[in-house]
Amino acid sequence: MENIVKVLESGSSQEKIKILETLDKTDNPEVLEKIISKLDDNDIQVRGEAFSSLVLNKNKISNILIQNLNSTSKNIRGFAALALANRNEIDSIPNITKLAKDERSMVRSCAIGALGHLKAKEAKDIFLDSVLDTNVEVRKSALHAIINLKFPISEDKVNEISKDADSELLKMLSKLKK
Repeated sequence: MENIVKVLESGSSQEKIKILETLDKTDNPEVLEKIISKLDDNDIQVRGEAFSSLVLNKNKISNILIQNLNSTSKNIRGFAALALANRNEIDSIPNITKLAKDERSMVRSCAIGALGHLKAKEAKDIFLDSVLDTNVEVRKSALHAIINLKFPISEDKVNEISKDADSELLKMLSKLKK
């Protein structure tokens, strides 16, 4: 146990990955916090392995993930929201909803993607507001949710979104009109 925490704190990326691969069954709060902290690791593969071990964990760990939606780290906030969504933690919708207005666009994009994945129909206004976000990834996440949940969208809003849309956003908009 102490060894696991030590490796996750100061081991090499390979050592961290090797240990994270074995931690998808833990319900130890200290170990879970360490895994969650690795969502902000410098190494993208370590972050991915931490994410996988949280998503695959069959224990009741949603409370610890929900607490981390308030992390000071944008990566932890965003990836915790996505982990909750991938675990189909519908009870976390109100907590994830708060992140839709986060100051960091990456977190907003993850939160909106998570809400879309959870089919959060109650987030309709958030999706409709977010299609005009200053960040294109947030706009794409919102539009993706609107398309999947089949929310109607006004012609005026479609025109407004089209103004400075990139080709991917325009392609998504064409799916709306059908």
